[in-house]
Amino acid sequence: MASAVKRLIPLLDRVLIKRAEAVTKTAGGIVIPEKAQSKVLHGEVVAVGPGSRKENGEFIPVLVKVGDKVLLPEYGGTKVNLENDEKEYHLFRESDILAKIEN
Repeated sequence: MASAVKRLIPLLDRVLIKRAEAVTKTAGGIVIPEKAQSKVLHGEVVAVGPGSRKENGEFIPVLVKVGDKVLLPEYGGTKVNLENDEKEYHLFRESDILAKIEN
């Protein structure tokens, strides 16, 4: 898995994000049906492109870095399937990311 993520390098201002797992059980141990689970709106940055370009060709650096926790929009992003990995990855433009979550 790690090698597949390392080989995928987003272009320009795109960011590869691993969505957080949906909550499938309550604290009391009750299993939540799939239709009742809320959509996961946060994730972790696993790869970042170099940034968008200015008119003179210089890069504008991306504001998030690998390991950052971010808040995502309900819709958007491009789903990416990596070999032999069951985790859910999505490619977003940096401008689509709503916020950075501080620990």
